[in-house]
Amino acid sequence: MEKQLVQEFHVTYFDAACGRIRAESFDTLAEAERFANRNCIGEDGWAVIDTVALEQGRIAA
Repeated sequence: MEKQLVQEFHVTYFDAACGRIRAESFDTLAEAERFANRNCIGEDGWAVIDTVALEQGRIAA
């Protein structure tokens, strides 16, 4: 079995509608950036994107 590193992008942001901090995960940086930009509205809006490396196991055929 081979192990392969893949990246996932986690966006932590302030949801002004409910006043809570929330998080979402995305497969690509472009998707994460679009989501973060949509949620950074108003004076209190903010978002942080973290890149997370994950090991993905793959069985050789």
